[in-house]
Amino acid sequence: MPFDRRTFLAGSVGAVATTFLWACSDGDDGERPVGAAAGAGPALPEPGAAGLVDETAYQARIDEYLAFATEELSPSDVTSIAAHLVRVRRQPDWRWDVGAVTVPALQAVWDQIDTWQDTRDFQLMYLHWVLALGQGDTPGTQLDDEVLRAIEDRMVANRYRYDDPLPADRVDDQWFWSENHVIIGLVIEHLAGRRLPDSTFTVTGLSGREHAERSRGEILSWIDERSRFGFFEWHSHVYLLKDITPLVTLIELSDDEELQRAAAMGLDLCLFDMAGHTHAGTFTASRGRTYKKDKMSALDENTFGVGKLVFDDTEAGYPSRSDTGATYLCGARRYRPPSALVHVATAGEPGVTRERHGIFVDGGSRVTDSPEAPFGYDFDDRDNLTFWWSQGALGMWQVAGISLAEAQEHRLFEAPIFAQVKALAELDGYDAGRIERWEQASHAIVNFGHVREANTYAWRGEGVALASVVDHRFGQMRDQVHAWQATIDHDALVFTTHPGTDVAQSTDWDEDGEPGYWTGEASMPRSAQFERTAVHIYQPAWDETTDSLLWGVFGYRDFTHAYVPQDHFDEVVQRDGWTVGRKGDAAIALWSWRATTWRTYDPATTATRGMVKPFDLVASGGPDNVWVVEVADRDVDGWIDEVLASEPEVARDGEGFRVRWASPAAGDLSFGSTGPFTVAGDEVPVADFPRHESRWATVDRLARRYDVRTPDGRLTLDFERGTRSIRA
Repeated sequence: MPFDRRTFLAGSVGAVATTFLWACSDGDDGERPVGAAAGAGPALPEPGAAGLVDETAYQARIDEYLAFATEELSPSDVTSIAAHLVRVRRQPDWRWDVGAVTVPALQAVWDQIDTWQDTRDFQLMYLHWVLALGQGDTPGTQLDDEVLRAIEDRMVANRYRYDDPLPADRVDDQWFWSENHVIIGLVIEHLAGRRLPDSTFTVTGLSGREHAERSRGEILSWIDERSRFGFFEWHSHVYLLKDITPLVTLIELSDDEELQRAAAMGLDLCLFDMAGHTHAGTFTASRGRTYKKDKMSALDENTFGVGKLVFDDTEAGYPSRSDTGATYLCGARRYRPPSALVHVATAGEPGVTRERHGIFVDGGSRVTDSPEAPFGYDFDDRDNLTFWWSQGALGMWQVAGISLAEAQEHRLFEAPIFAQVKALAELDGYDAGRIERWEQASHAIVNFGHVREANTYAWRGEGVALASVVDHRFGQMRDQVHAWQATIDHDALVFTTHPGTDVAQSTDWDEDGEPGYWTGEASMPRSAQFERTAVHIYQPAWDETTDSLLWGVFGYRDFTHAYVPQDHFDEVVQRDGWTVGRKGDAAIALWSWRATTWRTYDPATTATRGMVKPFDLVASGGPDNVWVVEVADRDVDGWIDEVLASEPEVARDGEGFRVRWASPAAGDLSFGSTGPFTVAGDEVPVADFPRHESRWATVDRLARRYDVRTPDGRLTLDFERGTRSIRA
């Protein structure tokens, strides 16, 4: 079985409690921000207040989703139960079979929690909603007391942290460390402690009150990290939902106004991240983490329901009745999205968004006894283990020592999720020095999970969008990454990958494996983009000669390929290396240096999702290749003629590629495996972007103040002062 990001050699985790003050202060221009002070009114503005999403329209969208979600009840699905409870709270005369929710019906959920399986934290988060909503005094809002007791019992018995006491006869298979798991774990611990302050929690012996207090500062720290560094799992349409859900849960279920306001600011950041990359209901960005099951259509994105509910930017229907984003946002009585963010998502005029997420650490740098750590997060401090592991630093030599020590002290190697990690540690004799040297020498492979600093570039027009992560870990393996995408709508989209495995022989469309055929990159391209034109150069930095053991595990395919779903375009034309897909008044043109052919699949043995025409465009002959892409949504006929009449010039030598092209949109451009990216003779940066830069806001790197200005409103988030200002 291929290794994935959780089952390879560990890095360093730990949340540094960078405590910051959520201050009570005045806003710009002498105006007090909405909800700025606990003593000056509610923590958040009332729904319908100026500067928030139009309440009448938003309520109509909530009704639409809840009507769909409650067409069927799944009494074994916690979110389905919650959707029914939310609806009956809104419509007291509505009836549903509340008696179907029983302890036996939820047995699979209890089993996952009781046996300490991975992702049980998700279930506990959803159960907090059921517990809060299921104790009403009107018909349909009162769950069976046995169900409510079963939930509370599991909150008391749960193990919330990897370094909490572990009984000798127990193994904990929870993955505590990724960015989204960190905040979920903190929120469920805090809410459990606040709900049951006098109970003694089984694992730690601490009171609920003590659990609530120990998690509170770290929640604030996590939100502060997002303000400074962005999202480590950048633009992930899978895991951004797992940030959104705990934040809305904290806003709605906590009685702590300071945390409510902080969580609302964090949730604003999540929605701002989505809004700047939303086109036709699709989250069009490049992504730090994704899977085949989410990336082949916007309808499969975990964030689709949130985007549809909040931004109302698509006519496509909701695909899931148990959407954990839409459901709990529908249940929110305190939080409403600022109208400025809705404008960012739906603005039609073309524009560029540049962003920087994460922290740069070079896993290939020379091994030293005291590597310099950025921003004070020392590599050898156990309290920083969660911080580093939340970035997926699973093969970064700088944290090998503390990772090994923590794994041994807290018996991580006993968990099934660490079985392969243990095997690799055994190969190096559990010697931290040997592990460091091996990881450094093999960093292009074994550090594949590290979602290191990413500079992302996106252009969005009226009918098409193009987005890339530029010059990110060129040639190295990056599991679960999505380097670029061109998008017309939720199904008409194009991207390339360098596959790590062959296609799954399965009729299950979602099945792909890891590193996978469509999921992630066996090697990252060096990418550059200028507005609606981009170049992607594939050139692996490792091969079978690097390490025979690793090649046996991580070997990659001898080709690159593109996803071009012909069934979802009105027409597809090919000529002289170009493949042009057109839909309506928009088009995507893709060129390959290597000759391409369509790979066909038998739907009886390989999933095709009902597509009849080939969708897998393979550039065979080697894992190194140049792909050029350009998109258009104006004067498309003439543009297509220009594109088909042109041909990029590519030179290849032992050092790599050099590309020149007279782009119909950008003009003369040049790029290569090394050197600058130039357009019309001017160098275009591919590094050191601001935290955020668009026509709506400019936020410097590490700045903690966001000022988003649109024709529909203004949102100002000042994380240093702890203020959230919303204006019409």
